Amino acid sequence: MRTNDVVLVSAVGALLDGANIHHLVLDQNMSILEGSVGVIPRRILVHEDDAVEARRLLTDAGLAHELRAQD
Repeated sequence: MRTNDVVLVSAVGALLDGANIHHLVLDQNMSILEGSVGVIPRRILVHEDDAVEARRLLTDAGLAHELRAQD
């Protein structure tokens, strides 16, 4: 998942934490370089072993439209 919406990043993180799915948020400190404009999207990553469960969780939460296409 990739988004500029910090509230969405927080909500997705809470959902993943609640399901005990370890995740990593990348680029959240890039606002220092971009001047706090929010141009650089944050990326939420999960391990490939947890990807199916994480996608199911986010789809059930109504966030399927925010997910990137599967490769």
